[in-house]
Amino acid sequence: MSMTALRARSLLAAGLVALAAAGPAHAGLFDDDDARRAILDLRKQLEQSNEQARARQNEQMVQMSAQIDQLKRSLLDLNGTIDAQRADNAKLRGQMEELARVVAEVQRKQADIVQGVDERIRRVEPQKVSVDDKEFSVDAEEKRSYDDALAGFRKGEFDRAATGFSGLLKRFPNTGYRSSALFWLGNAQYAKREYKEAIASFRSLVVAAPESPRAPEALLAIANCQAELKDPKAARRTIDELVKTYPRSEAAQAGRERLASLK
Repeated sequence: MSMTALRARSLLAAGLVALAAAGPAHAGLFDDDDARRAILDLRKQLEQSNEQARARQNEQMVQMSAQIDQLKRSLLDLNGTIDAQRADNAKLRGQMEELARVVAEVQRKQADIVQGVDERIRRVEPQKVSVDDKEFSVDAEEKRSYDDALAGFRKGEFDRAATGFSGLLKRFPNTGYRSSALFWLGNAQYAKREYKEAIASFRSLVVAAPESPRAPEALLAIANCQAELKDPKAARRTIDELVKTYPRSEAAQAGRERLASLK
């Protein structure tokens, strides 16, 4: 109850008390009509006071309800903002993950491109090699052909070796591998019992590169081929050539020992 209502009730109570206290001695001062009017006036004041209090209370309740509604709307707006922010964050994370995937894919492709370029450069870029104490430059395909043919010979695949060395010499007639290729070609042909072809290969080596460390061995190999062909005279002549041309070589020493078996 408001202070105004309490004050009105207090006034009404005080008026009633005063009227009662006046007693018979003062009955002449007020008649019954005046007393009723006074009471009615006091009641009216009390009702007005109560009405004003209720109006103020209702107004306060309306204000509080509006404030509560505003607070609810603010909370809803805040929740909506938070949800939108979460959605934006999730979208951003997805975009970042996709970007990271794209970057990784680009880096992988760049690495593949660099590797491919390096491989192509290696294929065309001359390489330094050293064979039989001789250093020279070859391209990648030239080296691959020689290495493949030599690998075939070492595995006992003499057809593969002979084909490989012959192909190398035809494709690269001025190759730095020429002396070595002729030597191993002759040996592959010898292993295949192609003695005449082997003699031709070994003789080409001796004629083209007499300074080659393989030349003495080539002459000894020619003598062996001639012996296999049942031509001991030719074999002895070849050994004589070997001993005269390369007297200090291990091949010459082996040739001298071979002469004893040639008849």
